[in-house]
Amino acid sequence: MRKIINFKIKTHSNKTGKLTSLSFNKKFPIKVKRIFFINGRKNKTRGNHAHKKCSQLFVPLFGKFILNIKTPYKQKRIELSHLKKNGVLVPPKYWCSINFVTKNSVLMVACDKYYNTNDYLRNFREYKKYMGKK
Repeated sequence: MRKIINFKIKTHSNKTGKLTSLSFNKKFPIKVKRIFFINGRKNKTRGNHAHKKCSQLFVPLFGKFILNIKTPYKQKRIELSHLKKNGVLVPPKYWCSINFVTKNSVLMVACDKYYNTNDYLRNFREYKKYMGKK
């Protein structure tokens, strides 16, 4: 499986405000085809699935999140915050869930595939079977 990549997101400030940008240039590890936004309620969880082929870049726009990533063999917990200006690129075949830590949080997700319901593994038992672990 490919490696999870942490990104530092650059922000430029002056007296009129801040500008934060992402460049999806040729050096970026995925070709972005779809972007969506998730609003979550404090202390609630979204996601709880894996993708067979889709990579996802998680970028916090407002608030704080815990990204729980696991495989049949191990788990990883990554804190995302718009104040830390960090993002995480998760390749396919990782099980992900997002816990919303703060009220009115907004998360942007950029994907390298168009939406396809057949790409989703929505049950952890199904995911483990797909990954070859019974």
